[in-house]
Amino acid sequence: MVAFLRTLTAASALPAAAIAAVTISSSSFSSQLPPKSHLPLLAPLRLASTPNTLGGPKNPSRPQAALHMDSLATDLQPSDQHDGNLPELMTEFMVDMKCEGCVSAVKDKLLKLGGVKGVDIDLSNQVVRVIGTLPVKVMVDALEQTGRHARLIGQGNPNDFLVSAAVAEFKGPIIYGVVRLAQVNMELARIEASFSGLSPGKHGWSINEFGDLTRGAASTGKVFNPPDYTSQKPLGDLGTLEANETGEAHFMDAKQMIRVADLIGRAIVVYETEDKSDSGIAAAVIARSAGVGENYKRICTCDGVTIWESS
Repeated sequence: MVAFLRTLTAASALPAAAIAAVTISSSSFSSQLPPKSHLPLLAPLRLASTPNTLGGPKNPSRPQAALHMDSLATDLQPSDQHDGNLPELMTEFMVDMKCEGCVSAVKDKLLKLGGVKGVDIDLSNQVVRVIGTLPVKVMVDALEQTGRHARLIGQGNPNDFLVSAAVAEFKGPIIYGVVRLAQVNMELARIEASFSGLSPGKHGWSINEFGDLTRGAASTGKVFNPPDYTSQKPLGDLGTLEANETGEAHFMDAKQMIRVADLIGRAIVVYETEDKSDSGIAAAVIARSAGVGENYKRICTCDGVTIWESS
């Protein structure tokens, strides 16, 4: 009888031990996650994204102040994006605001735009966060129509990626432009670009292997293509830009299988011809850009230069 009671007592203790083990494992996993869930939101915005295709565990202890990422199944294809619709992302701007009246004016202006799903404003930091599908240029134009200066400070999916955004700047002397890449989910990136100084007509463009600009575009190597990517076109082939009569070209698209972190240090090249038969007429290195919640600086810590100042 005594032996039976001992066996029963040991068995009843197992669930508690199992629970303790799970708790310790969960706590250990949480401590290894990057500390990116500290955004000072006034009210949490909900950002739709596709499921984690790598099957990795989500952060089980994300604080209430963090942005919540809902899953949304999608079969988005790059060719579908030429109608002007882009996947949803969070975009952050620093905007010159001084009072609640400024907050209302900015929020009302943005919410009237088609493609804006939500707006959150942090007056103390002069930060405006927008969830939606609109290109950056459209949102900047709308913000500045309120009479306030606006500066893009971050874009991407908060808490999901160590590198969620990148930028390449073409600084002339003939061709000027900026290309922005933002990770939507692990298998999809959003690409926006604006150029000036191009000859009218169609121009091929691509992501190339190297960020070596010693000989301009000619030293950037071949079009980027990972060894495990099997397709008729290389992964880095971005298709065609079409410049208007004034030499301006604008592009917005979503491309599958692109991972922004893999592109840092490579180059974006624009070609004179549509078929990329020339060596390229302009190139710019892809650099990491601030993601959401990573760039609230107003004074550069390295040299004290003011990088943002309310007018």
